[in-house]
Amino acid sequence: MMKITAIIPTLNEEERIQNSLKSAAFADEIIVIDSYSTDRTVELVKKSDAILLQRKFDDFSSQKNYAIDHASYDWIIWIDADEVLTTELQEEIKRAIVNTKDFVGFYIYRVFFFKGKKMRFTGTQNDKLIRVFNRKFCRYEGKVHEKIRAAGKLGFLKNKILHYSYISFDRYIVKLNQHSALKAEELFEKGILITPFHIIVKPIARFVKHYIIKLGFLDGFYGFIISFALSYGVLVRYIKLWNLKQWHRKNDKSD
Repeated sequence: MMKITAIIPTLNEEERIQNSLKSAAFADEIIVIDSYSTDRTVELVKKSDAILLQRKFDDFSSQKNYAIDHASYDWIIWIDADEVLTTELQEEIKRAIVNTKDFVGFYIYRVFFFKGKKMRFTGTQNDKLIRVFNRKFCRYEGKVHEKIRAAGKLGFLKNKILHYSYISFDRYIVKLNQHSALKAEELFEKGILITPFHIIVKPIARFVKHYIIKLGFLDGFYGFIISFALSYGVLVRYIKLWNLKQWHRKNDKSD
């Protein structure tokens, strides 16, 4: 019988960690990789059967690969603290890892909820990620919007993850700021130049993409909010990149 490790990343998730642990209970092992939460997250994890790992967060791929390296089993299911696996999906995952001979991992589609409302458009309709994979053949890469590089074929699971993305707009913006800072660092390392195109055109284009092209207007007010927030995230990314460049220029001159 193939066994599987469920991994859950946390940072101040006291409101959601218990649901996340319950969702992962079908796995043979649960690992929580915590970025030194300051709320009751750690206390709640310690009361469960999960294994607690703590590591200072530097970037998403490093954090994920660290946890994966500590898993007891090769098959991994990655579950964010704001996600829930249905019973049907849990059963499908168990069948998939037992019966597969051709695939090293599986994409799973997600159903996106914003403040409890199911979103049907705004770019969420095609949201899929590799969430079940064999660590012998898969590794995360990239500081932000990290992706799995898979050495082998990937399949698709039928059932979907329920993704309760953000319970408040404030938390949504905090997450966007974190992603923007990491993306700015990544762009700086690549030597990307900043022009008015990046500051003006790209944020507007992101809004148009999600609100118009991806039919965000059909999701009503929340579709507008998400499209605007994503546009804001692009703007902040390049402002942070500009600040990074200014800081390095100043320090280079002082040397």
